[in-house]
Amino acid sequence: MRTISPQLESHLQGVVTNHCFVWIIRCSNQQILGFTDHDLPLVVKSIKCEPQSGMNSSEAHSKLGLSISGSEIEGALVSDRIREEDIENGIYDDAVVETYLVNWNEPAEQLFLQSWTIGKITRSGVKFVAEIKGAAAAYDKIHGRRILRQCDAELGDQRCGILSRDPRYHAHGVVVAVDGADMEVSGLENYAADWFLHGSFTWTHGRNINAKSKVTLQRSDLIRLRDEPVFAVEAGDEFEILAGCDKSFSTCKAKFTNSVNFRGFPHLPGNDAAYSYINKDMNFDGGALVP
Repeated sequence: MRTISPQLESHLQGVVTNHCFVWIIRCSNQQILGFTDHDLPLVVKSIKCEPQSGMNSSEAHSKLGLSISGSEIEGALVSDRIREEDIENGIYDDAVVETYLVNWNEPAEQLFLQSWTIGKITRSGVKFVAEIKGAAAAYDKIHGRRILRQCDAELGDQRCGILSRDPRYHAHGVVVAVDGADMEVSGLENYAADWFLHGSFTWTHGRNINAKSKVTLQRSDLIRLRDEPVFAVEAGDEFEILAGCDKSFSTCKAKFTNSVNFRGFPHLPGNDAAYSYINKDMNFDGGALVP
């Protein structure tokens, strides 16, 4: 139950009101941003909130029980503190958004409305839309291990056991030239084609520094990425790349010689086996389903 101060309650019951909305965004990197739909700066919770930032919110809806409530924040990249590259690089992923109703004539008279978590962010040009979710969204996440045929570890993490800096699986490269979505590169001459397919790609030098993507095509002198970089790639931009893993048992065994650390259940019969008709080619004798 929200508690409204007597001053704010008296103001809201008046014939003329001076209220506005304020959004305070607390990012995972400890950065805190404040915005308001008022036409002058406001200080709320000791945070300076930018006026007329181009942000507005859709109607928020809340539900009883464990149903996920949500809303959207829509805006334009008109604030110097909201940068396109930060959105692309995930700075706002899982950030906390606090919304307040504020008497702009007396900012100390404020009412905390709701706390949300930023989910999916989409953008088009200078416009962005951020989906925000209520606390119940945490119950929709998967916690713990999942029983899957494929591995649920990430290549190079503690459960995987592979050293991500091992030169067999990790490389540095430099862009030589750019042709549309394809980049001519140097530094991968000693690796087979598609060795880094579906692998992690990180820019280490240039305007896209720290941005990440996945590799969709790789040759000894050619790279193609899944996500188009925010800024144009230039010759001389540097990157690091990690070998690709499709999380299958056969790849773990043959490519990484790491079957002992495989975190999936490759011998688990799937629905195709459970619901198929018995025939002479099916032999479920308890033996391994995957060689």
